Amino acid sequence: MNQPFIYDRTIYFRDTDAAGVVYFANGLSICHEAYEASLAASGFELKSFFRDGAIAVPITHASIDFFKPMFCGDRIAVSLVKTLLSPDSFQIEYQLFFNLESVEKKAIANALTKHVCIDPSTRKRCNLSQNLMEWLMV
Repeated sequence: MNQPFIYDRTIYFRDTDAAGVVYFANGLSICHEAYEASLAASGFELKSFFRDGAIAVPITHASIDFFKPMFCGDRIAVSLVKTLLSPDSFQIEYQLFFNLESVEKKAIANALTKHVCIDPSTRKRCNLSQNLMEWLMV
């Protein structure tokens, strides 16, 4: 199993709803930020990730469970673990934690996304690119 990638982030006003807590869709958005940061940290040129047109990697499933509320100003850490499911698909498991050194680390949310690789012109599944395979193994 590969090592988790850790993404640190502050919760901002824009992340919260009228009750002042992170809105559920924004929780998934934060996880997606961690995914993008993981790709960038592995050497992916994010600007060209979608430009070459050879593949597309849509998310086919997303879920998130919250255990504690997150408020504006909270510092969090997102732990991301990638798993190859098949030659054309993978999943990412996320755990969100309050980013405090002195507090016992218990997840404040868990999320999951599943991704498939497709040919953008035919919309049919195809094998993951070599770059994505290497990223999955790191």
